[in-house]
Amino acid sequence: MKTTDSPLYVSDLDGTLLRNDTSLSQYSKDALNALLDQGLLFTVASARSIASMRHVLAGLPLRLPVVEFNGAFVSDLASGQHYLVRTLHRDILSELWQQIAGAGYIPFISTYDGTADRLYYRDITNDGMAWYLRNRQLHHDPRLCYLADLQSGLDDQVVCLTVIGPGPELEKLDEEINQRHAERIQTHCYENQYSPGWHWLTIHDARATKEQGILSLKRMQGLEDCRLVVFGDQVNDLDMFKMADEALAVANAIPALKEQATGIIDTNEEDGVARYISAHWNGTPK
Repeated sequence: MKTTDSPLYVSDLDGTLLRNDTSLSQYSKDALNALLDQGLLFTVASARSIASMRHVLAGLPLRLPVVEFNGAFVSDLASGQHYLVRTLHRDILSELWQQIAGAGYIPFISTYDGTADRLYYRDITNDGMAWYLRNRQLHHDPRLCYLADLQSGLDDQVVCLTVIGPGPELEKLDEEINQRHAERIQTHCYENQYSPGWHWLTIHDARATKEQGILSLKRMQGLEDCRLVVFGDQVNDLDMFKMADEALAVANAIPALKEQATGIIDTNEEDGVARYISAHWNGTPK
């Protein structure tokens, strides 16, 4: 068993720990399970929700909390209990709604109502939105809730607004939203790798970042002094790369992330994360 001098390993999921078909390979599952049994300090930080994490991480008993929704939640994977919730400020929600609606879009609204997570939706107006809805229905996402008066969903604690559309249009909307609210929000605009041609614009509270989520997790678990090793592939991993002691980009990562990395490892298709951790752990005194 390792001591608390062991590093804390935190990995992104899509494009990093998971393969391109969204699966956790048998090799990665077996390797991580063996190390977890030895005391490995490992968890994940993802744009995914707990509901969509569970099916891809089935069979991987993570004892540490996970960072979900890019840091909007720090939660227990098994129970779904939230230890930390970062919500968008109510006084800007109506303005964000107006900007999104003014651009011709209808968002998906992810909320926490105090007892349960909700994912509200109404009209599905493009193929990118249809993919999003089908994907959640396929995995029996318990958060899904059709809401005829979608704007009333803003009365909950809103953790994320997700807008789906063509890249150039969403990039313009992203710029306009940030011009007005940059100091109070965190946005990410990127192509959905599983639905090519369709981009997602996600809007979170400014405090909802992977960096802040990991810092909170470390405080909760008494791991403030642990060396931090992170893995990622996309723009939403940049903040945790900048705060980590060691930041590893998979070979398929975007160039901007590779520039911030302390090293490049094998691709997600080659089980780069699990192979690196196995080698790194085995090379550290126990």
